[in-house]
Amino acid sequence: MEVRPPQPHLSQPPPPPEQPAAASPNLSAAPTAPPRRVLPVPQMPTTGSPATPSPSPAAAAAIPPPLPGSAATQSYHKPAMPAPLANAPSPSPAGSDRAVKLNDMTWFHGKIKREEAEKLLLKDVQEAPDGMFLVRESTNFPGDYTLCVVFQGKVEHYRVIAEKNSLTIDEEEYFENLTKLVEYYRQDADGLCTKLTEAKAQHRHVYKDVNIEAFKAAGWLINENDVQVQEKIGKGEFGDVMLGLYNGKKVAIKSMKDVKTRNAQRFLAEATVMTSLQHPNLVNLLGLILDKLSYKIVTEYLSKGSLLDYLRSRGRQYVTKNDQIKFAYDTSRGMEYLESKNVIHRDLAARNVLISEDDHAKVSDFGLALNDHTFLDAGKLPIKWTAPEALRSNLFSSKSDMWSFGVLLWEIYSFGRVPYPRIPLADVVKHVEKGYQMEAPEGCPKRIYEVMRKAWDLNRDQRPSFREVTDTLELIRTDIDNGVVDSPPPGGVA
Repeated sequence: MEVRPPQPHLSQPPPPPEQPAAASPNLSAAPTAPPRRVLPVPQMPTTGSPATPSPSPAAAAAIPPPLPGSAATQSYHKPAMPAPLANAPSPSPAGSDRAVKLNDMTWFHGKIKREEAEKLLLKDVQEAPDGMFLVRESTNFPGDYTLCVVFQGKVEHYRVIAEKNSLTIDEEEYFENLTKLVEYYRQDADGLCTKLTEAKAQHRHVYKDVNIEAFKAAGWLINENDVQVQEKIGKGEFGDVMLGLYNGKKVAIKSMKDVKTRNAQRFLAEATVMTSLQHPNLVNLLGLILDKLSYKIVTEYLSKGSLLDYLRSRGRQYVTKNDQIKFAYDTSRGMEYLESKNVIHRDLAARNVLISEDDHAKVSDFGLALNDHTFLDAGKLPIKWTAPEALRSNLFSSKSDMWSFGVLLWEIYSFGRVPYPRIPLADVVKHVEKGYQMEAPEGCPKRIYEVMRKAWDLNRDQRPSFREVTDTLELIRTDIDNGVVDSPPPGGVA
């Protein structure tokens, strides 16, 4: 993410190293300082005709890929998005009663070819009832889907056209996602060979999608007229990040103008995670603005931008040891909360921690934090921050987040340097898997470096929990407050 937080006039310029862009930008301002310790105790034509087979696509991704802007040339009416309530009250803090849930799509099989779908559905033709179905990605129309339905011992394949924020088979009925489409055709064939009955489920990897109505029902929708947009302050994966005013307070507005169906699901997935999370060291969701042309996530605004930019722009001359241990402690507290909620962040790094006007650190960018599901390909993961078992085997857990936290600590104590500074990116995983660990940054306290080394244990079960690390950092912070000096570790420095 590119951000432009207010910068002081400093004599020391920021260093120039390259840095991966943030997964999704956010800027937000903290409330009063939190207490030291608060532990949470197909291809195919429309109706009825078989589709032409095509070559096998790549292995299934974690979620259906982004859709093209248009899959059909015929113009048609789009259903209106749910309208927010007029003069709706200000959203209250997130809680279990306002958490928006994701829909399991056990009948979605991802990138499988036509022949494989037929083999799955007709595995035992004597027990394949009419209406048994599955959904797959279209092979001849990338970005579209295919609904495969058993009828009289054969499989019919229906192209599901995806355009903008709607899905349709017959260009008469439109649906916001696949779950809604399946629910509709379970009730009425409406031009299909038969209505849908039994789903051909797979449990290897359960895909998910999001219902827009769920945000409305939980009270998360904000009337666009109640938000005053001021200026651009950053850019994210899907669009610009704007500074705005809502209920008299500054807010950050993350927008998505190109509301393609799958991209929209990924965008809303981040908001879905945020509806269930509320902690002083997490960037908090205020609400969403949803209309036919754009989606917007409204969060609190943190005026000093990302921790990475803060460290680089101020450097050793301005960032004190007290600042460093506070940023580390705040981040660990936020991650401890996620750990207690069984939420995995997957993209923890200094670029995804934001700093408030009062110098409180808050974890942001929850685009990958979907419990044990992800909306992004593994190829987009930040290699230098990601645990080896996550890169090699897609094994994500709070322990892989702990590995990333160790790298974030290194960023804090190196004042924003790029990790593994003398190793080419292509060689990082090879070195790490052989046991290589970065040396301590110059001036890094010995006990902080010990936390880093434990976080980088190749055996993930040996890594500490965030609760343990938070306790350790609190003790170190107390010692620093009392003037206790912890010497750097022996040996070289990074």
